[in-house]
Amino acid sequence: MQTEADAPRKRHVLIVDDNLQLAQTLRELLMSHGFDAVVVSNGVLALKHTLQRSVDVIVCDLQMPQLEGDMFFAAVERTNPELAKRFVFITGMADDPHFQKFISTVNAPVLRKPVTIETLLDAISSLSKTGN
Repeated sequence: MQTEADAPRKRHVLIVDDNLQLAQTLRELLMSHGFDAVVVSNGVLALKHTLQRSVDVIVCDLQMPQLEGDMFFAAVERTNPELAKRFVFITGMADDPHFQKFISTVNAPVLRKPVTIETLLDAISSLSKTGN
C-alpha cells in the first residue's frame, strides 16, 4: 500500500500575474493536471515567495504593478540562477517596445495571451526535458 510519503512530490508552480481571474484559472487548470500551484499578484510578492519556498517553475506575466516581470526575472537570476532557468512568461505585451529587448534576449518560453492550457503545459514540460 502506497503512503502519502511514498507518493511523488507535486511540482510547485508559482503563478505571478496581476490579473487574478486569469491567474486563478491557470492555478485551477494546473492543479487539475497534478501540479501544486500558488498565485501572487506582483513581482515583489513573488520574490518573497521564492526566498521562502522551493519553486519548480514560475509562470510570470510581464506587465505588473510594483515589480514587472522582467525586473522580477533579473532579481531571481541574481539570487537563484538555477530557478531563473525555469521561467515561462505569458504576456499580452509582447509587442510593447518596453519589453521587446527583454523578450528577444531572455532564454525562456514567452507565450502570448490568451494562452491555452496545452500550450502552457508544453512550455512547462519543455523546461524539464532540456534539463533546465
